[in-house]
Amino acid sequence: MTSGDTRDNVSTCLARVRDRIAAAEIAAGRPAGSVQLLLATKTLPIALVRAALEADRLAQAALDAGGDGHGPVSPVIVGENRVQELVAKAPLLADLAPELHLIGPLQSNKVAAACRWASCIESVADLGLAGRLADRAVMSGRILDVFVQVNVSGEATKHGVAPQHAVELAVQVAALTGLRLRGLMTIGANTPEPSVVRAGYMLLRELDEEIVSTAAAGTSGATELSMGMSRDLELAIAEGATIVRTGTAVFGSRPA
Repeated sequence: MTSGDTRDNVSTCLARVRDRIAAAEIAAGRPAGSVQLLLATKTLPIALVRAALEADRLAQAALDAGGDGHGPVSPVIVGENRVQELVAKAPLLADLAPELHLIGPLQSNKVAAACRWASCIESVADLGLAGRLADRAVMSGRILDVFVQVNVSGEATKHGVAPQHAVELAVQVAALTGLRLRGLMTIGANTPEPSVVRAGYMLLRELDEEIVSTAAAGTSGATELSMGMSRDLELAIAEGATIVRTGTAVFGSRPA
């Protein structure tokens, strides 16, 4: 496959995902453009990531010029699971200036590297990590966006704070100088049962509403929900997702 074929294929798949998001927004009675798309780029070659970003830029330009009727949409976010991949790819994407999120677990010894390149850490699951991120952000003279990750399914293979401790942790994270709590993140239950998956997303929304209702310092703007992936983004949008993460729907299958 030529580079042109790759770009065309990615562009087509990206447009299909955008169509799914737009249709789900309508079905949920939500405003057009209320859901951002995050491209999960774990293990993908930089050329493929750039192709997706360039395709997205062209789509944005078409919309600005009177476009295809989608309504307003935000540029895609790039999400990396591993700090080493974030560090390797970020400089090669700098000319395209994407918003970069870390969506995988973060080890303490990689906080400095993550903070250098990521605009947002979506995988905060304990106060110790949040404190180290806050310290690094203060040292750098910046405000770092974060999400608290919640394990709504209770599956042992998934990262995140238990739901019963999520509100307490989020309030503590929101109070830290140097951090801006944007909301909650989760990975949906690994099951073919849509009702089970949707129940997890409903739980995340309810937890987020509880956090905001505390009126604790730093929680008033913590209204975002990062949830839903290629297979279930419609369910997530129905329950209030503001960011959906997709990889295979745009890039196809890839190595683990």
